[in-house]
Amino acid sequence: MPPQLPPQVVRNHFLFATGIESSYPTILDRNGKPLRVDEMAKTGHYDRWREDFALVQELGIHYLRYGPPYHLTHRGPGRYDWGFCDDAFRELHRLGIIPIVDLCHFGVPDWIGDFQNPDFPELFAAYASAFSERYPWVRMYTPVNEIYIAATFSAQLGWWNERLRSDTAFVTALKHLVRANLLAEAAILTTRGSRGTLFIQSESTEYFHHSLPEAAVRADFFNEKRFLSLDLCYGNDVSARMYQYLTDNGMTREQYGWFMTEGPRHKPYSVMGNDYYLTNEHMTPVDGPVSPSGEIFGYYFITRQYYDRYRLPVMHTETNLADAERAPAWLEKEWLNMLRLKQDGVPIIGFTWYSLTDQVDWDTALREDNGRINPLGLYDLDRNIRPVGIAYRELVARWRDILPSESLCLSAKSTTPH
Repeated sequence: MPPQLPPQVVRNHFLFATGIESSYPTILDRNGKPLRVDEMAKTGHYDRWREDFALVQELGIHYLRYGPPYHLTHRGPGRYDWGFCDDAFRELHRLGIIPIVDLCHFGVPDWIGDFQNPDFPELFAAYASAFSERYPWVRMYTPVNEIYIAATFSAQLGWWNERLRSDTAFVTALKHLVRANLLAEAAILTTRGSRGTLFIQSESTEYFHHSLPEAAVRADFFNEKRFLSLDLCYGNDVSARMYQYLTDNGMTREQYGWFMTEGPRHKPYSVMGNDYYLTNEHMTPVDGPVSPSGEIFGYYFITRQYYDRYRLPVMHTETNLADAERAPAWLEKEWLNMLRLKQDGVPIIGFTWYSLTDQVDWDTALREDNGRINPLGLYDLDRNIRPVGIAYRELVARWRDILPSESLCLSAKSTTPH
């Protein structure tokens, strides 16, 4: 018999979470050759995963945003290497840690190529089906992480993967990523059924400001464009301006129609995950690139915009601060923003500090392989707890039994792991 899940997990309660950073985009090295950036390798997780899972327990947390390395697991059409996954997920199950499984985090296996490949959605859906069949006790998924960011960094800014810089490339990546996400959700529902299945769609919450009146139209355009990934995922009709943008850049009427039909079918199983960092707000000039504005509106205001648009349960799925001394104050600020939203009627079901340990090279958005440690974690890379880790552990202990998640029934029966 599998172990009994902790009492806090069995009842209808708030989801306190952290995550293991699992990005793996492809960039160019200093010699212009393709280089896979694997954050699990850089942070030592492949060698210390048992220790990392034990740290999650030490924090009193029962939910973990966690993604197996897609580029190492999906070896070819219908071919999978489950060795690492079997060990890791067996241990998560043994410890009673509930994974929110992130199946694609900013990259694809080398043999697929990149997000411009039209075969990617169906290949990814087959992977999702195989994963959910192998681990039927897993019920929470983020099939494709931060679709807007993946498409923007890969195909609009030229930083990752295909490293393209055009609206056509962006729309191509966007439609392939969203289609992959929806096909994966359909495959998971087919394999494991709808009972207890949740799709927590982690997405970056963005806002574009303008300090010059001449930049208003451009900022308005970007503030519509930021919603495109979730609009297509949830089947939310876009404005005439956004529809023209999509069709001018390669999306057909038939493809758009498919998103509008398929997206709403998945909404009963959907939670809107909102990620917020200091870098999520931007200043928009009349022309040229946007620049960081720092926090102006903050998590409350921007998440409220996203909730008013989609009317779905919300989870704060990522935040951190690259300053170990100021991180506890940032945690408190994000928590109070989230708490005020919940008190104001937004059905928020969970909160996440991302990630469990420090990260590497995110100060350049993974564009450079410098090996520079970014102090973003609850623990440093020697697995020593940081002040924000202590603060988060105390926050979880104080609030765990006070904030039930009224909007969703999250109890589930545990089954034997593979």
